[in-house]
Amino acid sequence: MNDKPIPSSELIINDDGSVFHLHILPEDLSDLVIMMGDPGRVTLVGKMFDTIEVDKQSREFHTITGTYHGHRITALSHGIGTDNIDIVMTELDALANIDFKTRLPKKEHRALTLLRIGTCGAAQPDIPLGSYILSHISIGFDGVLNWYRDGESINLADFEAAFVKHMNWPKRFAHPYFVRSSEKLIEKLQGWTVKGMTVSAPGFYGPQGRSVRMALTMPDLIEKLESFSYKGYRVTNIEMESSALAGMARLLGHEAATVCLAIANRHVKESNPDYLPLMKQLLERVLDTLIS
Repeated sequence: MNDKPIPSSELIINDDGSVFHLHILPEDLSDLVIMMGDPGRVTLVGKMFDTIEVDKQSREFHTITGTYHGHRITALSHGIGTDNIDIVMTELDALANIDFKTRLPKKEHRALTLLRIGTCGAAQPDIPLGSYILSHISIGFDGVLNWYRDGESINLADFEAAFVKHMNWPKRFAHPYFVRSSEKLIEKLQGWTVKGMTVSAPGFYGPQGRSVRMALTMPDLIEKLESFSYKGYRVTNIEMESSALAGMARLLGHEAATVCLAIANRHVKESNPDYLPLMKQLLERVLDTLIS
């Protein structure tokens, strides 16, 4: 354990005792956290709570902590992208496991349960719009985990090698990594979700094979992803956060997973931008499942 205080330049604590970006206090955080990109979706979750004790917002980070059928839960928006997940995961872990007065790690580790609820594009023709896809394995195109020394210890190296060969992965891209989600959350959620192997892309357009006015380095990305399979897994969907969440949670000793609502199908080129009623149903089902 580190016996030296963490410098203020490395972990910034605001004057009110809150962590720098999220602007919440250690006591504001529940052991059970549901995460989503959209700050407005946190407001929607808050309307489902019986009581609310915390409601704070800073930039794209909106946090509500309250009770749902008697269970204390934190709902938190993380914004878009794995770069934001790097911020959110680091600060959530600090809130749970760093003494903000001494700036030292606490002697007893506090494990959080973190479930991201998002939207995605399905990558297989047989996954219809409106499907709930649970990321059993996440594939990081983003490179975030490569910046942490122990990232290789949780990477599924055989999956990675097979994928790099299949995709003819360009050397100029960040090296992909493969991470399993929490086994506990998979067991809890797998009964009503699609078994997913999810790509986390570092952008919405080019990194997901979309071309508007610029040519792509890998114009056949979707076709290559659709045709990849390994050990009973296939690429089911594309989003932008699950890899860093799963990877950082494993390195920090937390339970984490992502379940996404498919609002587009990249193979058949269909989308449903009016998905809010379906998202509300997913949120309610997730909350009920987590407390059961």
